[in-house]
Amino acid sequence: MVILITIFHGLVYAMLLYLVASGLTLVFGMMGVLNLAHAFFYMLGAYIGYSILLHTGNFWVALIVAPIVMGALGILVERYMLRYLHPFGHTYELLLTIGLQLVILEGVKWYWGTEPLIVSPPPILQASISILGAPYPVYRLFILFFSIALMLVLGWVMFKTRLGMVVRAAVDNPDMVSALGVNTPLVFAGVFGLGTALAAIAGVIAGPLLGIAPGMADAVGFDAFVVVVTGGLGSLLGAIVAAVMIGELQAFGVMFFPRLCLVLMFVLMAVVLSIRPQGLFGDRE
Repeated sequence: MVILITIFHGLVYAMLLYLVASGLTLVFGMMGVLNLAHAFFYMLGAYIGYSILLHTGNFWVALIVAPIVMGALGILVERYMLRYLHPFGHTYELLLTIGLQLVILEGVKWYWGTEPLIVSPPPILQASISILGAPYPVYRLFILFFSIALMLVLGWVMFKTRLGMVVRAAVDNPDMVSALGVNTPLVFAGVFGLGTALAAIAGVIAGPLLGIAPGMADAVGFDAFVVVVTGGLGSLLGAIVAAVMIGELQAFGVMFFPRLCLVLMFVLMAVVLSIRPQGLFGDRE
């Protein structure tokens, strides 16, 4: 019984990690953009969702509007900042995104304060259901199945549609795709915006589960980075598998080895990279 509940806890956290890591793997792995501010977009999306919920009283409106706002912000960041620095290498991207971290963090503290904010799930998701006689929150199951649905939609778009084909081709050979008449800068801006929107979705749905606080970016950022590296840069399948591994490792680690929980995650990454330096499903350059 306890093992089953722990497995569900691990899967729920894994799906949250996947939403953050999938955006990061699109931006970092596929576009080659070193975006260290990605977890802070996740945090900002959570705060924007909180404000929308506060003014409208509707969680679903927040879940729709906050990712749109963050996606637009991501497009602006790519268009007017990263695009000009990308040709000069990762060092300049690193400095810019560290600066964005600081701006977002201080902006959040200035506008929303430093105290944790408590968000309630929508009324329809506040109940619990019985799993083998043990109560389990419906909201956790919502996170699980909603994230799985998004995962399937994202996979379908990337691998079964013309848009996904253009994105993958632009990543592999942007000069050739541009020669064929595709606006590759627009494609990259769209991919970056999609990545920030996915992070915002994760932030909004994480609010009622984990709470909202300025430290939430650091809490998820390290885990998402481990997921991307372990799964393989640019691999959405790798992000899924690694997220499940990390999520379950965190859930069972808290239960059996609470003092070693964080260490176990990095041990897993080290073991995987020692066997496959490109990650579980990454392509060897």
